Amino acid sequence: MPIPILMPALSPTMEEGKLAKWHVKEGDKVVSGDVIAEIETDKATMEVEAVDEGRIGKLLVPEGTENVPVNKPIAMLLGEGEDAGALKDAAAPPVPAKAEAPKQETKPVAPPSNPATATEAKAMPAPPAAALPPRHDQTGSRIFASPLAKRIAREKGVDLSAVAGSGPRGRIVKADVEAAKPGTATAHGTAPGSATPTAVGPSIDPRAFYEKDSYEEVPLDSMRRTIARRLAQAMQEIPHFYLTIDCELDELLRVRKHLNDNAGGGVKLSVNDFLIRASALALMKVPNANVSFAGTSLLKHKHADIGIAVALEGGLITPIIRNAETKGLAEISAEAKELAERARNKKLKPQEFEGGSFSISNLGMFGIKNFTAVINPPQAAIIAVGKGEERAVVHNGKIETATVMTVTMSCDHRAIDGALGAQFLEAFKAFVEYPPSMLL
Repeated sequence: MPIPILMPALSPTMEEGKLAKWHVKEGDKVVSGDVIAEIETDKATMEVEAVDEGRIGKLLVPEGTENVPVNKPIAMLLGEGEDAGALKDAAAPPVPAKAEAPKQETKPVAPPSNPATATEAKAMPAPPAAALPPRHDQTGSRIFASPLAKRIAREKGVDLSAVAGSGPRGRIVKADVEAAKPGTATAHGTAPGSATPTAVGPSIDPRAFYEKDSYEEVPLDSMRRTIARRLAQAMQEIPHFYLTIDCELDELLRVRKHLNDNAGGGVKLSVNDFLIRASALALMKVPNANVSFAGTSLLKHKHADIGIAVALEGGLITPIIRNAETKGLAEISAEAKELAERARNKKLKPQEFEGGSFSISNLGMFGIKNFTAVINPPQAAIIAVGKGEERAVVHNGKIETATVMTVTMSCDHRAIDGALGAQFLEAFKAFVEYPPSMLL
């Protein structure tokens, strides 16, 4: 029986993507690992590899097609001994339908005294008894498995939520199901407390307040839709609180100038490079702040994986510098520049912008003095960095001028208490104000 090739989920947050390019044509033979297509998500363009062996019977989705839902069949794969005639009898697996958003009242209504953002859950209709094995495990997380693995699981009575995948990005493949015994459980990990992504919509339709010809309605692209959903989800699920501290930059600026002037043109360190290093070392000094909330436990990270917010046209992304505590300023600078460049060209791989243990958002270059940032799950903290500017300060009872930068830390109160956040900022400030300590 022909095997449907489904639109893959290339990241935990992906719901749809663009089939940018086919690398195969109908009739081509493929084996597991062959690159068959390029998929463009809201943040990157990635190659898709074949999971099963066979011959391409039919391409169902033309290249260049946008907004292809995850798990929608995009091609049919013929098995050994099958010809195109088998496609006539093959039925594509059902695709979960999206719920239509409830219609908004068009008559003007008075705005509430305290407007809030609400979420609308996506409806996932229950499949019939003869349908494929469940697409989600008992926690609500999507299960990724090849069509052949699903078929074998159905025949053997294997619960896919109890099978650990060995394929690309943990996908369950034929060998995993064949090795599993019916009714046995193998950890197919989903972090406790994880939630199924939800659609986002305002509780009040703003169109009700304006004449139709008074505005231009611009549809959201996939990146902005993802950002809207994730930020709303973060603010609703994570109890944020904020801590603010001022750091004097004069010594850091002096050291930076000295290093750049004596590097022979090979290195041009930015203030942000110092802040990345200072954050990483502060997390090592205060390890209880280097955590993620996981429902019934905290994940205490062994390394400081620092995300750096990069502005893109129509959105932003946070590429991650892994093991930042082990890297010097020059290495951090080079890696940050390279990641930012590839982020702007949408060439990052998922593992380069997913996860991380901490983030930095710096708007100082835009003249912003201070602001607060939304925590980027699954992280538990982010710092918002403002502009370094000359201010009056008191040193030893005397009023002097100093270059001062305001830093505001957003903390997940489920994982980081006020005193713990304050300890981190104290350590961070010490590294920033005396950069030689970063070398110790």
